[in-house]
Amino acid sequence: MNFVFVSLQRINTDRESTSTSLAKELAKKHRVLFVNPPIDRKTLLSKDNDRYVKEHIKLIKNGGTGTRSLTDNLYVLNTNSLLESINWIPSTKVFSLFNYVNNRRFARDIKQALSALNFDSFILINDKDIFRSFYLKELLKPDLYIYLDRDYTLGVDYWKRHGEALEPKLIKKSDLVICNSNDFVRSAKKYNPNSFYIGNGVDLELFNNDILHDIPARLKNLDKPIIGYVGALSSLRLDLDLIINIATAKPEYNFVLIGEEDKEFSKSILHEMKNVHFFGKIDKKNIPSYVQYFSVCINPQLLNEITIGNFPLKIVEYLAMGKPVVAKSTNTMKEVFSEHTYLANDAPEFADLITKALSEDNSALHSERISFAKGFSWDKVVSLLNESIRSCTTNNPTLI
Repeated sequence: MNFVFVSLQRINTDRESTSTSLAKELAKKHRVLFVNPPIDRKTLLSKDNDRYVKEHIKLIKNGGTGTRSLTDNLYVLNTNSLLESINWIPSTKVFSLFNYVNNRRFARDIKQALSALNFDSFILINDKDIFRSFYLKELLKPDLYIYLDRDYTLGVDYWKRHGEALEPKLIKKSDLVICNSNDFVRSAKKYNPNSFYIGNGVDLELFNNDILHDIPARLKNLDKPIIGYVGALSSLRLDLDLIINIATAKPEYNFVLIGEEDKEFSKSILHEMKNVHFFGKIDKKNIPSYVQYFSVCINPQLLNEITIGNFPLKIVEYLAMGKPVVAKSTNTMKEVFSEHTYLANDAPEFADLITKALSEDNSALHSERISFAKGFSWDKVVSLLNESIRSCTTNNPTLI
């Protein structure tokens, strides 16, 4: 079968997502076209673009856009058409008129790629691209239009403005919806009964504790225990006050935070604390070498509408390395990870559980965590995707 992905994220970056990982796994047996996000006028004029967006803009200016092969079965499309920046329009009805024009431009470039690749039939998977891909079911006419719901984007003002009205409509008209958390399944089922849980996967070859890494230079001079976090340091998702409180309560522990900081984190008192160390963003392929030397891994999430139902992939990555994990108690953490992690409701409990995790840690628990994490392979995610597709295609149960 042929698969086409549209997404908010690019496939040729140093950051993996559910859609990029799923596309790469599917490409082991099927042909896959991954469409990188198109460029809009505001992005074209922006000075804050990352190097991957800059590369796309350069391709547009030099006439080098189009489809290229990443592997034997995996292709990436950098579209040529420039989309208009329309999210500022206050009326969703008026926004939708202009959005249809954007969708037609986007679809035109995709059609050209489909023709070049001889994708006469295909399954289209839309990874949270609510606006630019809203009309692609009608414009591209795929065999199946699947909506991938794996994050609560409506908690962000940009998506909330028109997304509150449009995402339910998009979910409703999709042939099926696949979700990486049970919370998202419950929400999607309000609009589409064909909504299914597929979970999330981890790169088990990368996060493999059997591989012994040299200790990173920046960790060599830190006394243990080292309490580590890996991921974006965003005040929308992480409890900044909680981190300050636990670092204050445990001055004998060194806290290492790996990830890009937002303004709130960069200005916080954490930078004045001797036992807190910011390492910035690190290429994902180097992350396991840091995690391997953490004593305890943490995920101090805020409890809000953005985080309460999400599936934190970093938890599986921590567990795949055998590490004890202390995290804020969210719905997914309780439903999926409660037997293999320590879950806290507030800062004092979080600090106490770090101490408990350190005292209880042993080789048997390491093995249990690693064994549990192996259940989150991308092969298993694809199997659950297969099951959801077959449940909606009873007339042709051998689609994939």
